[in-house]
Amino acid sequence: MKIATMATGGIGGFLAVRLTQAGHQVAAIARGDHLRAIAENGLTLEHGTGVDTVTPWIATDDPAEVGEVDAIIFGVKGDALESAAKACLPMIGEDTVVVPFLNGVEASERLMQILPAHCVANGMAQISTTIAAPGVVRQVGDFSRFVFAERDSQPSARIDALRAAIKGAGASAPATNDIDRDLWMKFVLFSAVSGVTAAGRCTIGDILDHPPLADLMRAVIAETAAIGRARGISLPMTAEADTWNLVQGLPRAMRASTAIDLEEGRPLEIEWISGAARRLAAQMDVPAPINSALYALLLPHKTGHG
Repeated sequence: MKIATMATGGIGGFLAVRLTQAGHQVAAIARGDHLRAIAENGLTLEHGTGVDTVTPWIATDDPAEVGEVDAIIFGVKGDALESAAKACLPMIGEDTVVVPFLNGVEASERLMQILPAHCVANGMAQISTTIAAPGVVRQVGDFSRFVFAERDSQPSARIDALRAAIKGAGASAPATNDIDRDLWMKFVLFSAVSGVTAAGRCTIGDILDHPPLADLMRAVIAETAAIGRARGISLPMTAEADTWNLVQGLPRAMRASTAIDLEEGRPLEIEWISGAARRLAAQMDVPAPINSALYALLLPHKTGHG
């Protein structure tokens, strides 16, 4: 397959390395020092069992150099979605599928406002990665799970082909019969982990060790799940308990990327996490006081200070 990673950050970089190793033509869209390092030294993935370096089919900051591809792995920060989507247009053919792997639950709807609607799928990633240095992506832990489907969750040949490619590259890509449910289950977890670890400047261990913080996290979980159900999402009745069980099994030192961005003075994605929960709740006339409070606490840091 011809696959573009837009952009080649943590998720895109991981998949670019694995898919290139599996024999696919991967166009790595990047910029700045990261792009220069990829062009000069290849794209490197550091992981628990070693280090792999590949030379992508194309490494560029201009998607027009790539041309039409079979699939676009779309993984950018929420605030960069609009500009990145417009940049993807030269790579879009009639049957190209664009799979968003972004935090939040609004990416596919936002993409459809810019790209041909029939090209936009939906997806969510469960993997911990970061750019460790220009040209170097580091995977934390050994899990890598990518769940995606057409927006109506119906089977399609192009989704099957991309799923087979990712499986063949050594990552998990299970089929799903309800991508909206899967996306919201992650959002229920992430809205809580992101909001509490960032606003509280704390880790999962801190939350588990301090009952008021644990109560706060359980309340965010319940509130976000209620928003999803109000919007017609078929969350299981055990969603809240299942999510809290997941939290208890997370590494004690873990913090959300929002908390790390806050500490390092980078812009925050809060409009698509706590802010999204607040906004989506208001649309359904559902109360969301806790997500609203977390959003308000983080709002002064939204643009970062770097």
